[in-house]
Amino acid sequence: MTPKAARLADTAPVLILALIAGAGSFTHIRDTAIEHGQTGWMAWAVAVCVDLTCVMAARERQRDRKNGRERNGWISWPTLVLTSGIVLSLAANLAQAEPTPWGWITAATPAGAFLVAVSMLERRASEPRPEPSSDLVPVPSAVPETTPPAVPDQNGPVAELLDYARRVAHEHQARHGKPITRDTLRARLGVSSQLASDLLRTLRDSPETA
Repeated sequence: MTPKAARLADTAPVLILALIAGAGSFTHIRDTAIEHGQTGWMAWAVAVCVDLTCVMAARERQRDRKNGRERNGWISWPTLVLTSGIVLSLAANLAQAEPTPWGWITAATPAGAFLVAVSMLERRASEPRPEPSSDLVPVPSAVPETTPPAVPDQNGPVAELLDYARRVAHEHQARHGKPITRDTLRARLGVSSQLASDLLRTLRDSPETA
């Protein structure tokens, strides 16, 4: 089985369970809202708010764990929101149940299954992803560049630094088809702007002399 097929086999049952359980819980919440005066689109809005609040709170709990913001010793705000949404969903489901033990159990099943599916998805989303092996990461081969000689910053360029600057300028001209600028020369040589200006002026005044 390919990794993609394995992920689909693991995730599909949980997603299907979440959809079916959410639909059942949604129906009970909508019917309860209608019985208590929230008719028309408002009944649907109440049901959507309750179910989506649970999903949103579960995602926020997972984000808090990832960012290290999960509190110890006290319930966090996303957990409180998730708990409140579950209580509302269970209450609506039980309100639609036949007043018998099995009636309450069967009516509460969609809300419980929805909670289980959301918690499973939350748990899987919080699993750390394996780090890529360093043996499989290609290391680009380093292309050594000619480094400028260590010459102290001074007012006038010396012959050795001038020769190196001329090679850099010729290489830039050949590669880009235009003369090198002061800032580019300064970055390549690692010298001050004033010294780069002196070098560039000397190269322009005597381009073929060392």
